[in-house]
Amino acid sequence: MSGYIQVATTIGTAEHAGRLAATLVEARLVACVQVVGPISSTYWWQGKQETSQEWQCLAKTHERLFQRLQERIRAEHPYDLPEIIATPIVAGNAEYLAWLERELEPDEA
Repeated sequence: MSGYIQVATTIGTAEHAGRLAATLVEARLVACVQVVGPISSTYWWQGKQETSQEWQCLAKTHERLFQRLQERIRAEHPYDLPEIIATPIVAGNAEYLAWLERELEPDEA
């Protein structure tokens, strides 16, 4: 396993998505964030079915940074309960993964 992950979150406006992406990249918690949207999300919230327009942020990072990334997303996110889902990257272009590693904050452990 490579240890690299893609972390997804959704957010309510393009402006919020852009700010979140810039904040995470600047902090070197992620190497890249792709913002996709608008998308339509349908879900249960507080006992009611809701549908809203959102923007999806897909962040590439290493699993060693996940806890700090999750804390930062929670701190910056306007939702009471933000989606934060990590998916392992099981294979990828070796040169891309090497670039990803170079752009991340060094492991301080």
